[in-house]
Amino acid sequence: MKNILLLSLLVMPFFGFSQKTLDTIHSQKLNTDREISVSLPYSYNKNTTKKYPLVIVLDGDYLLDPFEGALKYGAYWDDFPEVIIVGITQNQLNERDSDCMVDAETGLPFEKGAAFYEFIGQELLPYIQKNYRVSPLKIIAGHGVTAGFLNFYLYKDNPIFNGYISLSPSLSNEMEENIPSRLSIIKQPLFYYHATAEGDFKSTQRRMIKMDSIAKEIKNTNLNYRFDKFIGSSHYSLVLQAVPNVLNQFFEVYKPISINEFNEKIVILPSGYVDYLIKKYADIENLLAIKMQIRINDFQAIEAAILKNNAFDELKQLSVLAAKNYPKSMLADYELGLMYEKKEDYKAAIKSYQMAYQKQEIGVLTKDMIIEKIAFLKENSNANKNKIEETPSTTETNEPKNN
Repeated sequence: MKNILLLSLLVMPFFGFSQKTLDTIHSQKLNTDREISVSLPYSYNKNTTKKYPLVIVLDGDYLLDPFEGALKYGAYWDDFPEVIIVGITQNQLNERDSDCMVDAETGLPFEKGAAFYEFIGQELLPYIQKNYRVSPLKIIAGHGVTAGFLNFYLYKDNPIFNGYISLSPSLSNEMEENIPSRLSIIKQPLFYYHATAEGDFKSTQRRMIKMDSIAKEIKNTNLNYRFDKFIGSSHYSLVLQAVPNVLNQFFEVYKPISINEFNEKIVILPSGYVDYLIKKYADIENLLAIKMQIRINDFQAIEAAILKNNAFDELKQLSVLAAKNYPKSMLADYELGLMYEKKEDYKAAIKSYQMAYQKQEIGVLTKDMIIEKIAFLKENSNANKNKIEETPSTTETNEPKNN
């Protein structure tokens, strides 16, 4: 049984519409109806073929809003990808305690806890994947008892989630040893974040610090791991500090090239600037399961690095990459023309710029700019030609005279 109630459309005149709905689904595992909130990206209805990463938020009654605000703010600036956020209601009748029930001896999900564990993996996830366009990247987040409970999905040989956000967790039996053990052997890209606070429960702090001391020694190259302890925060206030931290950690690879990345990682390279760009977007696809067009600003950053290091031949590689990403634009021919211009082959440069002029404008590249380029090169080319013609030849000046 499913009842969908449209709660609101958040109007953002400069960015579009955001959709949040309440959805009630029947769970055979729990033998009851469960309420979820679904927050869709601004572009969801506009881009009808695009798939989006999924973030499932336990304690969705209060934890969904901070995640939604941070994710949509980051997406607006293109620092984070747009995502589908699903919050599970667990605090109307204090369901979270029974949802997270564990056996006192084994420390594993027990009775309703076992049913809730299966509800997420066998009912909720398939339902979301059937009704929404979800990419392979799936993240789960929780706070307190739900933060401890979500770690059980790591115990599976093939975890159903790629990212785990555990905020001030109540850890089950031996979890501080079991989690690092699992993190060390998982052979797929995995993100793991946990946090505590100075004002958190002392038992929670001790166990998390112990877990971190083990986890930070892990050498697994598939693992993206971070632990935070917030000074001056409580068990509850740490959420507003942890959420932006973890999202910046998980989506660091997604971000456009920044000034720091340009100065500290790119421009200092001896060569391989285009290879760096190719790898950056390959990492986005491999780690985040997001296949995306290379941003025009990232092309410009790599172009700037090439020019700064006088590695003009790499502009040809950049031209090939531009043709793949923006085949109808003037970008590819422009980069080729720029290479010839810097190598002072003005005839070839003018020809490439003329080809660029016939294609679509993109970014800062306009037809007016191309016209100015061509005019400048023609003038420069004629000036150089006149200089050559005015210079006496070597054979004329050094030829011996007949007496």
